[in-house]
Amino acid sequence: MIDAAVSKLAVYALRTGLIEESEYLWAVNTILDTLKLDSYTDPGQEWGEIELAPVLEELLDDAYARGVLTENSVVYRDLFDTELMGRLTPRPAQVISKFQALYREAPQKATDWYYELSQDTNYIRRDRIAKDMQWKTDTEYGQLDITINLSKPEKDPKAIAAARDLPASNYPRCQLCAENEGYAGRVNHPARQNHRIIPITINDSPWFLQYSPYVYYNEHCICLNSVHTPMKIDRACFGKLLDFVRQFPHYFVGSNADLPIVGGSILAHDHFQGGRYTFAMEKAPVETPFAFPGFEDVKAGIVKWPMSVVRLACQDSGRLVELADRILTAWRGYTDEAATILAETEGVPHNTITPIARMRDGKYELDLVLRNNLTTEEHPLGLYHPHAELHHIKKENIGLIEVMGLAVLPARLKEELAAVADSLVSGSDLRASVLTEKHADWAERFQTKYTITRENALDIVQRETGLVFAQVLEHAGVYKRSNEGREAFLRFLKTI
Repeated sequence: MIDAAVSKLAVYALRTGLIEESEYLWAVNTILDTLKLDSYTDPGQEWGEIELAPVLEELLDDAYARGVLTENSVVYRDLFDTELMGRLTPRPAQVISKFQALYREAPQKATDWYYELSQDTNYIRRDRIAKDMQWKTDTEYGQLDITINLSKPEKDPKAIAAARDLPASNYPRCQLCAENEGYAGRVNHPARQNHRIIPITINDSPWFLQYSPYVYYNEHCICLNSVHTPMKIDRACFGKLLDFVRQFPHYFVGSNADLPIVGGSILAHDHFQGGRYTFAMEKAPVETPFAFPGFEDVKAGIVKWPMSVVRLACQDSGRLVELADRILTAWRGYTDEAATILAETEGVPHNTITPIARMRDGKYELDLVLRNNLTTEEHPLGLYHPHAELHHIKKENIGLIEVMGLAVLPARLKEELAAVADSLVSGSDLRASVLTEKHADWAERFQTKYTITRENALDIVQRETGLVFAQVLEHAGVYKRSNEGREAFLRFLKTI
């Protein structure tokens, strides 16, 4: 009976604080309006615990059966259930007012509430996030986080075909723009009626705070420029990162690099990513202290990490900005042919930095990860990028999240790694299956290290996958972890 599902959704909205008691009948009628239902009989019963996803599934199934939902595929269902939840989501001014009131009590109270709201509205789809595969792998660099991303739905052929027929649109200009708030979406752009953003000021400029709908880690937030402007790593960027952690000291924040290959997926819109999570890189110690002349008040050194990281710490954020800017300026123009580091080729720049900021023990801390996007004939996708022999696990760019020690791996690996495990147990030919052939050389190298059983096979395959990710990060490091690499790293630092 569809009336029961309508009632459950309205009660869910009431229990989660999306609506007030006085708004209950309005909420029922709003749901009916969206579903194109003319009548309703209250079931008149108390509901136990209400899980949102099954309720929405029931409402969408009914809408499709009645022709209200025209296509029964994930893209169209997402557009429709987002419209439904958007009707029940508090208006932007209400959300902002509540956030600011809680922030005055404590920044963490504000973000705790806002993160819960983002899930309760189904902007962050709890049921999909729960499907992601996650595990940790012990390495010489600490415990690396591995996740196979299963929460991003793949587009269906009908939606792809429909998107081709749509007129060109530059509104919203990208998926990060503030204009996404409340946007109804289309087959080639997600609906965002249930999306709310928080205005914040960073270094005297207007920005917004929101959460990623895919939350790769706890409270995965995005801080975005109010203006659609390209990402740029510069002195101002360092100041903004440090100002953010001043205002939200329980969060880290970082920026993707600003060049192709080593940068993020959305370079056209200036933004940072942050959240409340401790990555392996943060836990990694400084293994080579280094004193920068004139900055004796800044504790600095090279971090024990597969990528090339300079860590700076000081109580005065201004001093960190000054030193970070000097390091960036020096790195932009730095060439060391002996270490295969070229600042540019034919006028195309190669050097940049991935910066990450946090508060630690009352001090500002800034990690500067040196990046270079040089390509060679042997490594056309990038010399400091996962090399071809690792592409069976990770071929995509190494952005901010991976830099810190969390591998975001493609969904195909869920089935492929399970097939590798099965093959190792059964002894079948790894090269005989399309699922395992690309992994054959790798699996054959490690299978002799273990006594593999049906009970431990997948754990072993996952552990070895984590070790591949450690190699991926080593490939992305501009200075290798060798005596020659360490000497070359110090050569650069001594130029500053």
